[in-house]
Amino acid sequence: MMARRKMSLNELSERVGITLANLSILKNNKAKAIRFSTLDAICKALDCRVEDILEFRDDGKGEDPHE
Repeated sequence: MMARRKMSLNELSERVGITLANLSILKNNKAKAIRFSTLDAICKALDCRVEDILEFRDDGKGEDPHE
């Protein structure tokens, strides 16, 4: 989405108010969690929807809620 918007990591960092280090962690799928307010700010800065930047992947490590 950043490439589509021709936005650098630095520019997104400034617009969202998050450090480059933390933004890099998010971009490289290393984050274990994200605040809704941060996600909202990223979506607003990129003019996109949550599903445009996030994808659910079941890693098989979670508990089955049906058990």
